[in-house]
Amino acid sequence: MIDLEIVSPVSFVYQGKVKSVSAPGTNGGFQVLYNHAPFVSSLTIGKVKIVDENGNEKLYSISSGILEVSNNKASIIAESIEVTDEIDIERAKKSLERAIERMKSDDKGIDKDRARLSYERAKNRIKFSGKEK
Repeated sequence: MIDLEIVSPVSFVYQGKVKSVSAPGTNGGFQVLYNHAPFVSSLTIGKVKIVDENGNEKLYSISSGILEVSNNKASIIAESIEVTDEIDIERAKKSLERAIERMKSDDKGIDKDRARLSYERAKNRIKFSGKEK
């Protein structure tokens, strides 16, 4: 088993033994299993999936972060991360609408890159919430 810890600036998200961790690395998705070689990876917008010691899957929507693995211990430090079944879908849809409006705007004061990232985060939250309708 791997000892996994997931934290964000606002909460302690998960701590426990897991069989595997799958994450969206900046250079592509990957999976960590028992006795994985030590490494560090930056994470991007996507889905983190863990399989706990009982074989149960838990899914998270992540915006970005870092994953470190060493000696069967893994740590994820996330900018923001949510359990997918706890996502506030209405809030995510409103965020998506605001981002679309900002990206379409001709206002020179709007940061288009920031709007695009907000759009991608909202789409990710909606996609993995399982409540998309």
